[in-house]
Parts: sequence; structure tokens; C-alpha cells
Amino acid sequence: MVPCWRDSPAALRRAQDWAGHGAVREVILAGVTEHEPEMPRAGSPKLSWRPSPHPSRGRQMNLGAAAAKAEILVFHHVDSDLTPAHIDAIVRAMRDPAVIGGGFYRKFDERHPLLRWLEPLERIHSRTFGTIYGDQSLFVRRDVFLQLGGFAPIPLMEDVEFSRRLRRAGKIVLLDPPMRSSPRRQIEQGAWRVTLRNLFFLIAFRCGISAEGLHRWYYRRELLQPGGGRPRITSDISPGK
Repeated sequence: MVPCWRDSPAALRRAQDWAGHGAVREVILAGVTEHEPEMPRAGSPKLSWRPSPHPSRGRQMNLGAAAAKAEILVFHHVDSDLTPAHIDAIVRAMRDPAVIGGGFYRKFDERHPLLRWLEPLERIHSRTFGTIYGDQSLFVRRDVFLQLGGFAPIPLMEDVEFSRRLRRAGKIVLLDPPMRSSPRRQIEQGAWRVTLRNLFFLIAFRCGISAEGLHRWYYRRELLQPGGGRPRITSDISPGK
């Protein structure tokens, strides 16, 4: 399941690679009709397109999940690297019937010098009680996802909110190889600035401030900056990203 907004060509290129893996039954791109009224030529019977009337990552992923037939759902952000090794790791992990879902450890790089030193501790934290963020390719058994009611229809923090419920529902696992994401946002805005801002939003959300309130504050602030443009509602918030 790959949510898209104004990036369906890139998502399609990646999806065609994933569809070639023997363990992948289907790849669903969930786009926004305003900017992507129809799916470009797919080139594979495994690929399908589910349009959403409005950009909202949680709602888009729910639409994709509702159409899915596979027993294991994987929710992946197109700016993270999902390789055959990652897919094989999911297959191995889900052979254990006690495991209901999980994600991948995150790959820290030169943008996060402190986290690189603390990566062993971060791995322990993630494995034991940490949030599984959207850029970690969250995966879950389809029946568990349906029992949990899917992602909450909120404009931010849908991965944080769902991860909390998933951990309470049963056994989850964190896998290797670690997941690497695009550095574009940190290069544009500064790694520590983005990290600290995202950490503030996470703390505020966990303290009870609504996702809607955080969304309004965040994008109002973005629009006030020089060069600010139309807000990207599907942007995610995760520390260190």
C-alpha cells in the first residue's frame, strides 16, 4: 500500500520493481483525484490504483487496505527504500503465527550524527516500546488491521496513533535490514531543525493536543515562511526523519 500525492510517477516506478518479487501478491497505489485522476499505465497485473477525493495519508491507506486481498498488508512511503531483502524479511517474520505485525529498524546516516552513536540504544527502544513510524514500512496481518479499525482519519500522526494500538493488540517485531529514507527534507530545512520540530510535535500529540490543531499550526507556520506554498497535508512527523 503506497499513499501518493503529486508523486504517482515515482511511486509507479518503485511499485513496478516490487511487483516483480514472487512474494508480493499486489501493489496498491492510493492517490488523490485532484492531482492524479487516473493511474498511469501500470505495466503489471499486480498493480492497481485507488483514488481518494482528498489528500490524507491515513484515509488513502485505508482505501487501499479495503481493496487488498493479501493476508499481510505493508504500508510503505515512496521516499523510503524497500528492497527484496526487506520483503524477504517480512515473509520470514510472518511465518510465526504469534506475530501480528511490525516494521523495520531505521538507518541513521550523516544527517543524524548523535543518533548514529546511539543507534544500538535506539534499536532497543524501538524493539521494546518505541513507535513504529510510517517511514519504517509498517506491516500488519489484514485481519488484525480490520479488527483495529485501520488508521485514524486524522491529518497528522496517523502512524503514531496506529502504532500505539498495534502494540497493545499483540506481538510485533522490528526487522533488519534497516530502512533508509530520502534526506531531501533535512537537506532543504536542516537535519536538527527538522528533528527537534518533529520531536516537539510528537510530545505535544502525546500530551493530548489534537492532530487537527497541530496540523493547522504547522501548515500555517509553513505558509508564513518565505517561499511557502500550498501545504502538503500528507507529510509525516517522525523524529530524526
